[in-house]
Amino acid sequence: MNIILFDDMPKRQQILKSENGEIFDHIVKVLKLEEGNAFRMGIINKSEGTAVVKHIDTNRIEFDYNPSSVPSLYPVTLIVAQVRPICMKRILREAVSLGVGKIVLCTSDTGEKSYRNSTLYSSGEYRWYLEEGAMQSAHAGLPDVVFTDNVAQAIKSLGGTENTSLYLLDNVVGAKALSSCNPLKKAVVAIGPERGWSDRERKVFTDSGFEPVLLGGRVLRTETACSTGVAVLLSRMNLL
Repeated sequence: MNIILFDDMPKRQQILKSENGEIFDHIVKVLKLEEGNAFRMGIINKSEGTAVVKHIDTNRIEFDYNPSSVPSLYPVTLIVAQVRPICMKRILREAVSLGVGKIVLCTSDTGEKSYRNSTLYSSGEYRWYLEEGAMQSAHAGLPDVVFTDNVAQAIKSLGGTENTSLYLLDNVVGAKALSSCNPLKKAVVAIGPERGWSDRERKVFTDSGFEPVLLGGRVLRTETACSTGVAVLLSRMNLL
C-alpha cells in the first residue's frame, strides 16, 4: 500500500484491529510504524494527505490526519469490452493506477456474454481491484465504472463528447498510430475483446466519430492493450 484508503474518516480517528485488521496489520507489521511516524492516507474521492500516529497498541491506532489535496483523475475514459474476469481484474487495477477518469465496460459481439454476469461484479469484488490500483498509485481517486450491454450503450454513456478526442484502438481498420495523434484536453479510447470488435461494432464506433488507431503491428492481449493504450494516450496529452 502506497496510500492507506478509507471510504469515510474512521470514528475518532482510530484504526481498530477488530474492524480494519488488514490495515492495522499493514501499519504494524509491514510499515512497522511507531508513535510519531507518518503515513500517506486518503478518503476515497474526498481528500488525501498525511496521517501521524499518536498512539498505538495491540488493538488500536490513533492518528491525526492532515488532508493536503483533493483527489483528481485524468480526463480520459476507457471503453473496454468484457473479457475473462481474471483478465478484467488486472485491467481495472492498472487503469486506476494510471489515473483513468472513467471506465465503461461493454458486452461485445465476439466476447462471451456470460462475463457480464460474473460474481466479480455481482458481489462488488471489482471495487477491491479499483482500490488496489488507487493504493498502488498513492492517490485516493476512484473512477466511475459504467456497465453497458453493447457498443451503442457504451457510446451513449459518454454523454456529450464536445472537445473530446475519440479513438478506436483496432488493428483491423486502424491506419494511424495512436502515438502520432494530438488529442484534445479530453479523450476516450475504446479497446475490444481478445477476438476484436466485430465489423458491425466498428461501424457503430466510426459512425459516432471514433478515429481508428493502432498500437503498432502486433496483436496484443486486451489487458496489455489497455495499459499500453492508456499510457500512450496520456503521454500524448502531456500527462505522463
